[in-house]
This record gives sequence, C-alpha cells and structure tokens, in this order.
Amino acid sequence: MKHVHQTLRLLLGLLWLAPAWATAQPTAPVLPADTALSLQQCLNVALVNQPLVRQARIDQEITRSTNQIALAGWLPQVGLQGTAQHYFQLPFTIFPDPATGTLTPRQIGVRNVTTVGLSGTQAIYNNDVLLAARSKRFNNQAAEQNTVNVRIATVSDVSKSFYDVLLAQRQLEVFSQDIARLQRNYRDARARYDTGLADKTEYLQAEVSLNNSLAGRKQAQEAIKSRLAYLKQLMGLPPERRLTVQYDTLQLELEASADTAAALNIGNRIELQQLQTEKSLQSLTVDYYRFGFLPSLSAFANYNSVFQNNSASELYRTRFPNSYAGLQLGLPIFTGFRRLQNVRRARLQTTRLDEDITNTRNQINTEYATALANYKGLYTQYLLGKRNLEASKEVYNVINLQYREGIRAYIDLIVAQTTLRTSQLNYYTALFQLLSSKVDLLRARGELPTEY
Repeated sequence: MKHVHQTLRLLLGLLWLAPAWATAQPTAPVLPADTALSLQQCLNVALVNQPLVRQARIDQEITRSTNQIALAGWLPQVGLQGTAQHYFQLPFTIFPDPATGTLTPRQIGVRNVTTVGLSGTQAIYNNDVLLAARSKRFNNQAAEQNTVNVRIATVSDVSKSFYDVLLAQRQLEVFSQDIARLQRNYRDARARYDTGLADKTEYLQAEVSLNNSLAGRKQAQEAIKSRLAYLKQLMGLPPERRLTVQYDTLQLELEASADTAAALNIGNRIELQQLQTEKSLQSLTVDYYRFGFLPSLSAFANYNSVFQNNSASELYRTRFPNSYAGLQLGLPIFTGFRRLQNVRRARLQTTRLDEDITNTRNQINTEYATALANYKGLYTQYLLGKRNLEASKEVYNVINLQYREGIRAYIDLIVAQTTLRTSQLNYYTALFQLLSSKVDLLRARGELPTEY
C-alpha cells in the first residue's frame, strides 16, 4: 500500500508539472566558452536564444490563452452573490383603503435583510462565441506561421553574418601572408641598396606595399571584431561571451552549389501562407457580421436564500428560499444599419487582402528573379576568381624565382605580389558572397531550412 501511495503522489506531481513543461522555452545546448562553433552550431544556439524567436514562441502561448479566454463563453458561467442591508427607516408602500378607497401609505417589511444567491448561465447560441470557436484553428496557425517566419529570418541573418565573419578572417590571413612576403622583400631590397646593388626606389616601393598591407590587415582585424559582435547579437549571446567560429573551406565550396533549374513554388513562401491565413480569418469576420441578425439564446438559473428579521440576533434563524430557471432570447431589430456597414467593410477588407496577395506574388517573383540572377553572376565570378587565383600563384612563383636569380626587375615582383593578393581577396569575397546569395536564393524559393 505504501508503494501505491508513493506512485500516486508521483503521478499527481507529474500531472501538476506537465503544463509548465508544455509551455517552457527550449534551452540552448551548453557549449564551452572556448569552443569554436560551426554554422550549424551557431544556428542551433540562435534558434533557441534569439530574443525574437523566443518572443514568437511566447506569442504562440499568448494566442492559445486568448483562444481559451474567448471559448470560455461556451462553458457555464456560475457566480455567487450576497447582500446584507439594514433599514433605518422602512420603505413606504401606498395601499388603498378597502372601505373608502383612500390611498394610505404604510410601512412594510423588516429592518434586516440578507440575501445569498447562486446564479448560472449557459450560452446555447451566441455569435461571438461561435466566431471564437471557428477562428481558434486559424489563430493558432497564424501564430505558428509567425514563428516560422521569425526562424527563417534568423537562419538567413545568422548564416550571412557567419559568412561575413569568415570573409574577414580569410582577408586577415591573406594580408598576413602578404605582409610576410613583403617584409622579406623589404629586407632584401634594403640589403641590396646598402650593398650598392640596387637604387633606393626598390626598398621604398617595398615599404609602400608593406604599409598598404599593414593598413589592410588592421581593417580586417577590426572588421572581425565588429562582425563577431553582430553575430553574437543575432545568436542572442551576451557581449562578454567569447565566440570563435570554425569552417572547412572545401566543405564550403561544395555547399556553394545550388540547383538553378528548380522551379519557383510560390506556395512555399511563408509570407503568402500568412496572407492566406489572414484571409481565412477575414472570411470568418464577414460571416460574423452577416449572421449578426440571428438571436442569441441562453439558459439561466438562480437560487436565492433570503434571511429577514427585525432583530439582528434572530436574522439567520429562518431562511426563505426561492429559485427559478428560464431562457433568455436577444434579438436585434434595428441597429442603425451598423450590421450592413460592418458586412460591407469586412468584404472590402477581404478584397484588399486579395490585392495584397496579388502584390506579394509579384514581389516574390521579382525577389526570386533577383536572387537567381545574383547567384548566377556570383557563381561565374567565383569560378573565374578561383581560376585567377591559381594563375596568379603560378605567375608569382615564377617571377619570384626569376627575381631571385636576377632575371626580373623588382617592379615585376611587386606587380605579381599585388596581383596575387588581389586574386586571393577577390576569390574569398566571391566565395562568401556566393554562399550568402545561396541563402537569399533558398529563402526566395521558400526552401531555407529552419530545423537543425
């Protein structure tokens, strides 16, 4: 028996906590402070920690509670009322004299009266609660679609911010490598000048190129800081949280490809789905005003206990109960044409939503065409940039060797180094812009994944 009681208490405890578990916000994965995060891990954290995503989930719970509040009108409404009063002067009632017919005022009643009443009403038909019952599903659907829309925006923003951080890091690496080459060239040129093998312009050109690369490296270092701060904001991380990212260049190159021949399915766009849900709710509003002429019908019942006595000490010794039940019918006869104008306004709002849907369809087509064109252009730029990078590396290696052997002039080496650095920067810029444009393309097609 003791085990049975323990089991029952455990079950009751689980039932008590179940609503709290059902509405609790999901928690982000616990990650060590020094862990380098991949894009997927950043998205996992953002989809849990991002304030806008959390607000959207809270809005869903608010919508559910609002629906339950509106649907409470279908349930019995029970109330308890009590009054206690004492007459300092009894009220007068005028009675006609039976013999003469003269109206004579007389005081009737008792000085102390207490009434305790229990009342209940039950809606049988009511246009307001009918609207609440019919719109519940669409209200929940609209709240869920808003959450999906926020998640899509979060995935898009975090992904592109992640690529911006990677671009700044790769730019920093390019400038660091270029600085190492230029410092070596500067030392060689200065040594050649000191020994009288070259004039002053060689090491001055090397110094100019070195200073330019040092400035570029500083800009890249500061860009990393600002872009990491923005990424942390999008992920919902506190500013003091240290964040580092990791990536695989080969994997990113594989992920950069997208199917440009896939057809656009406008129905996949969450914006259009939201408008269609809004139109369904608006259609219910039209019906609500159309059926506004129907009567409302409800049942009611009351039970009262009345205590009366002139003496306060004897008041509750005798009870005089009464009870009754009935139906209440409410029928609007004339409302100043309010119902007709409400119907007209609701129908015009439906027509306006149709125009919004048409305009949104056109915007989606334009957005998709723009995203596709940008992706194709950047993909070509990426391919050519990759080829240029390979060619500039080969040119630099040859010219560097020839310069070391005294065959080429120093200016040729400077040009080759500058070309190599430019090719590296252009390649990485094209790669990460291509990845960002792929995100825009998937979002335009309504295919950007939000579950990770």
